[in-house]
Amino acid sequence: MDGSILMKWPYPINYGKENKIDTDVLVLGGGSAGLQAAINAAKKGARVVIIEKADISSSGSGGAGCDHWQHVCTDPACKVSPEEMTEAVGEIHGGYFSGISRYITCKESYDTLLEMEKLGVKIRDTEDEFMGAQFRDDETKLLYAYDYKNKYTIRWWGTMEKPALIKECKRMKVRIYNRTAVTSLLTIDRDGQGTRVIGATGFGTRTGEFYVFRAKAIVCCMGVPVRLWSLSTEIKGIAGSGMSDPNCAGEGYEICFKAGASFAMMEKTGANFGPYSYPPYGTGNTGNTWRPCSIVDADGKEIPWVDKNGKVLTTVEERNLPAEGQKFFIDGGGVMEAATFAKIDNPARLKYWGPNLIPDLPERIRKGEFKLPLYADLPSMPQHERRAIFGLMVGQEGKTKIPIYYNYAQAGFDPDKDMLECPVFSDPLNYTGMTYWFGTPVAILRDVGFCVGGGAVIDWDLRTNLEGLYVAGSQMLGGSEHSIASVSGRYAGRVAAAYALKAKEVKIDEKQVIAEKTRIYAPITRKKGLFWKELNLGIAKIMQEYCALGTKSETTLKEGLKWMAELKLRASEVAFARNPHELMRVLECFSLIAVGEMTLHASLSRRASSRALAFTRLDYPNLDPPEWAKFTTIKLVGNEVEYEEVPLNYASLPPYAATYEENYRRHCSLEK
Repeated sequence: MDGSILMKWPYPINYGKENKIDTDVLVLGGGSAGLQAAINAAKKGARVVIIEKADISSSGSGGAGCDHWQHVCTDPACKVSPEEMTEAVGEIHGGYFSGISRYITCKESYDTLLEMEKLGVKIRDTEDEFMGAQFRDDETKLLYAYDYKNKYTIRWWGTMEKPALIKECKRMKVRIYNRTAVTSLLTIDRDGQGTRVIGATGFGTRTGEFYVFRAKAIVCCMGVPVRLWSLSTEIKGIAGSGMSDPNCAGEGYEICFKAGASFAMMEKTGANFGPYSYPPYGTGNTGNTWRPCSIVDADGKEIPWVDKNGKVLTTVEERNLPAEGQKFFIDGGGVMEAATFAKIDNPARLKYWGPNLIPDLPERIRKGEFKLPLYADLPSMPQHERRAIFGLMVGQEGKTKIPIYYNYAQAGFDPDKDMLECPVFSDPLNYTGMTYWFGTPVAILRDVGFCVGGGAVIDWDLRTNLEGLYVAGSQMLGGSEHSIASVSGRYAGRVAAAYALKAKEVKIDEKQVIAEKTRIYAPITRKKGLFWKELNLGIAKIMQEYCALGTKSETTLKEGLKWMAELKLRASEVAFARNPHELMRVLECFSLIAVGEMTLHASLSRRASSRALAFTRLDYPNLDPPEWAKFTTIKLVGNEVEYEEVPLNYASLPPYAATYEENYRRHCSLEK
């Protein structure tokens, strides 16, 4: 491939030009977590810089919006305590989660929402549009989702979040570097790993200029990799996944791991949306944004809903209440992940199971009782519920305002009159049961564990094992949900600022800077070679072949590592870029290689299969043996990956206190 048909690059190119920036707190990533971190660090009096690969106006997985905010356990109307919610989520996931980030979110979600309301974000039905609705509190005008009795999830106008936070960042004099891709962390040790992180490097994705940022504390808030198992640029745009920002390539994972941060739960994967899935929330279903939608078959026959006890629910109102003897149920936004809907095989999941369609629906379809295809019957629903689904929720959720709500309306869809078909096969967001019970998901297409996934191991200060390096949102163990991202960013910003204002400045090792400049600019020295799309496809093929759902074993995983190392070596010699944008894409591929290697190593470290992690080993088929109820961690020491083990409840073991509340008061209080 050559540049013969490439249009003239519209920006001045200054490869190698070096810009040096000093700050107290450096925030990597300008999504919801990053903006919250920056604002709250600035409130503490710290000088703050944000680096964002795209533009903060719409970047990040929450940049396009969010329709519901979970774990608002300190809202006066909520009947579930932070402790109860945290323990419930831990039970559902078999202990494979972060009690630290979850508890902080439960404690601070309401405060975070109230702060954003002061910044102009709408969190209440101020126009009384939903007055009289079952899910509305008429005194506070707050709107609740899912469990209308316990009220731990708030519907809100999440498309207003980023504009308000950006405005506040500018008011707080936060310096923002848009179109600047982070490429490495700088440490006090010459080999790039050490006990303290003191800065980062990056380059301009339009001009190619090089940046050296020196900071006393770093908060990494970058996104999950979404092109690790699949890439489809022609069919569905760059994303192989439907929910996360398609530009996220796991750069934060790579730079933190290479600096020496310890990671856990990287072996966990989830179903991949794939190139042929429908747009998120663009089809009829019953879950999350579409809950509690009525579903009918091809003849208009309604599919019954039942509670966890099997009781048939005859009204829409009953679909939003706990079953008899059940204090509360958990649903929406990834806590009850899509795989949960495949089979109730975990007593804890049954304990917190919310109302759903009849579990034997596929069998009854096969017997002819119901006829495919199925449809979301919005017209039959109460007006408030219908308008809440297709109006408030679809319209405010990420990636739905323009592609679904606006475009469908322009095409003539009217939820007051029209029904919307539910997919029969292969759509992970289809919560009618068809995808997992009746369909056959493609096992080779996976994604890193969404919502309750792997990440850097954190302490109660959201600090990694490296001094000066804090993480929030997707970068931390058990992060990735919108409420967790925003709240953890808010918290990490203030803690990082408290550290930075006392820390001493350290001189940057120029050898690290020179080595990084040499590495990142190598692709632009070549006129032809391996294009980034070909490289990305090669990475995905290795992960499909050697790290798929049902093919993992010691031999396949080691073979995957061998091929990944060979691809990395070959790509370092022949990958090329014709402009700064393509250089960014090439470096994203090297990040994907790094995350692929992390995933393969993490999969090797766990010598047991696990239902909670959606993890299978052909050579260790025993599911969840008690001796493997622990985190297996990976850490880079020199050029070697070291495996270690950490108890699932490490956050409540010495030197920490025994209870979540004690630890929160000791480490995470607002007064800190």
